[in-house]
Amino acid sequence: MEPLPGAAARPAGSSARIADVAARAGVGVATVSRVINGYAGVRPSTRERVVEAIEALHYRPSLVARSLSLQRTMVVAALLPWFTNPSAVQRIRGIVDGLSASSYDLMLFDIESEDRQRRAFELFDRGDRADGLLVVSTLPPEAEVARLQAADIPCVLIDAVHSSFPSIAVDDVAGGEIATRHLVELGHRRVALIGDPPPEFRFDWSRDRTRGYERALSAAGIAVRAEYVREGTRLPHVARAIATELLSLSEPPTAVFAASDTQAIGVLEAARSLGIGVPGELSVVGFDDIEVAAYVGLTTVRQPLVESGRRGAKILLDVLAGREIAPLRELLPLELVVRSTTGPASA
Repeated sequence: MEPLPGAAARPAGSSARIADVAARAGVGVATVSRVINGYAGVRPSTRERVVEAIEALHYRPSLVARSLSLQRTMVVAALLPWFTNPSAVQRIRGIVDGLSASSYDLMLFDIESEDRQRRAFELFDRGDRADGLLVVSTLPPEAEVARLQAADIPCVLIDAVHSSFPSIAVDDVAGGEIATRHLVELGHRRVALIGDPPPEFRFDWSRDRTRGYERALSAAGIAVRAEYVREGTRLPHVARAIATELLSLSEPPTAVFAASDTQAIGVLEAARSLGIGVPGELSVVGFDDIEVAAYVGLTTVRQPLVESGRRGAKILLDVLAGREIAPLRELLPLELVVRSTTGPASA
């Protein structure tokens, strides 16, 4: 296609401007903008000329200009704690996949403390940093919930539930029951739990898994022993220290349910250092099914980490596109994955 009269030649190697596209297609700049942004009201033949001009000039719209035109940032922000934790990494992988076919860029914000959480919501509750939020494994403070709603900023929760937002989660109580029931059915009566301390991010997954543990023991007629219920962070070395104490009791547990796979790995390290055989003398169950779990043969409760991120991203895209979302709360399935770290209780 030959340049139309009035289309100025661009120096070799320089970037084409929207005015160059308009001149080549014989239309106004506003028409080119309408085509780029997908607006209606442009004749098919005109749209075709504009598209041909864009391709011929290798024109790339300015993201800044386009966002100003659309009154959008074209950015989705994901806010999450434990940024480098294996389960968080897998959720991020799902988010990236869910956004891959869209025009949105992803911004990650690591919430490593209550202060960082407060700062994150102060940054994003105005709507000038991101068009929508994916809040992972934490809950916005109630004051921020009100501000997000007042600003009409789309927000989807992943691995957490709040009545004001669409959410993707699992039933952590049921997960704790699944793990503990498996150990009880193998004949274990002395079953310990390693969970997390009360969360600083208003996030109750560990508490709920503990409730499931207690329910499963109660259903089997087994009393919960206070000395068997311990708390520590997700770091393996912390779980290792706790497990070492548990396994050094005068009447040690024959099984341990760890509320995350990283903690379960710490338990396996403690057993190995003490010369305790797994699963001959000690059975261990984790939670999450992170990638390394299969390599160490860990029995665990699998939750769909990647899929939760993918589904959360897809739901947020639907909200941003003005589509109605139902249901507001979606529970993903859990599955017991039996590997080599659990076996019958020794006689």
